[in-house]
Amino acid sequence: MSFQLIDGKEIAKQVRNELKAEVNRLREHGLVPGLAVILVGNHPASESYVRGKIRASEEVGIHSELIRLSETAREEELLAEVQRLNRDPNIHGILVQLPLPAHMDPARVIAVIDPAKDVDGFTPLNTGNMMIGQDALKPCTPVGIIELLKRADISVAGKHVVVVGRSNIVGKPVSILLQQENATVTMCHSRTKDLAYHTRQADILVAAVGRAEMITADHVKEGVVVIDVGVNRREDGKLVGDVRFDEVAPLASAITPVPGGVGPMTIAMLLANTVTAAKRIHGLD
Repeated sequence: MSFQLIDGKEIAKQVRNELKAEVNRLREHGLVPGLAVILVGNHPASESYVRGKIRASEEVGIHSELIRLSETAREEELLAEVQRLNRDPNIHGILVQLPLPAHMDPARVIAVIDPAKDVDGFTPLNTGNMMIGQDALKPCTPVGIIELLKRADISVAGKHVVVVGRSNIVGKPVSILLQQENATVTMCHSRTKDLAYHTRQADILVAAVGRAEMITADHVKEGVVVIDVGVNRREDGKLVGDVRFDEVAPLASAITPVPGGVGPMTIAMLLANTVTAAKRIHGLD
């Protein structure tokens, strides 16, 4: 069957254009949204992600700052930097790029971020508020998935969504957000027996397990919508998702590519959270 390719690059561009207009409006009120990104060490993938976030911020008019700490920096130095940014009136969004070096506790670091500036949506307060359906800054990748589906005119209400992966960053929060959109959600993970049995029941399949091309044609039914969150590099150097695209796409009604699917939306939602945070901190609509 022919399938709809859900173009995350194009949808993210639409979101950024809307945000650019909103940032221009805020500037007229004397408010410049500010985003600070803290990068610890020299992790190559993190360097690439951070460059993309800073570049996208500048594109829409958000003031951005990159704070670098060495691989050997003490955890107390990182915590002090977060506290400084909490107090900085020109910064409305704080992001600590993960992963952190092994001697640092990410949970402890995230817990220190002011929830009003937590544009990753990872603090316990924002996580709890999201869980119970209260106002919160939500995690960027999960909310980006919801936005992708909405802008691709794919309704989730009443649909059976199967989420493969139970991480705190994607799997768990996206399952909550999907339920809030009135989907019926099944969560699968590494210990799920007969994974293919469950995934074949899915009207919408969200693959967020971090294993290259593990979802094959045997895992899906015809007409499924596939959201591939995975970003994996094969031995031959090719970047692939958690879904074997060439096998699954012919069976799908819609599918995201890797790269160019969920990834661009994650950054777009980070920018959206930064703008939202700036407006809330300053009491603007």
